[in-house]
Amino acid sequence: MAKRKDVRNGVILECTSCVRNGVNKESRGISRYITQKNRHNTPSRLELKKFCRYCHKHTIHGEIKK
Repeated sequence: MAKRKDVRNGVILECTSCVRNGVNKESRGISRYITQKNRHNTPSRLELKKFCRYCHKHTIHGEIKK
């Protein structure tokens, strides 16, 4: 039997402002979310506006490689 390719795959979203500014002494890390996306509908990298608990505001979270 042929293997079927999953259309939906898991992606990790990471805060772009934390990555750009670097991790300072006050923050404990970088905000990350795990979600799924449909490869056929969104072939490009996913970017969503999510809450970053280290920046204490809503920022853009971009897809990263696993």
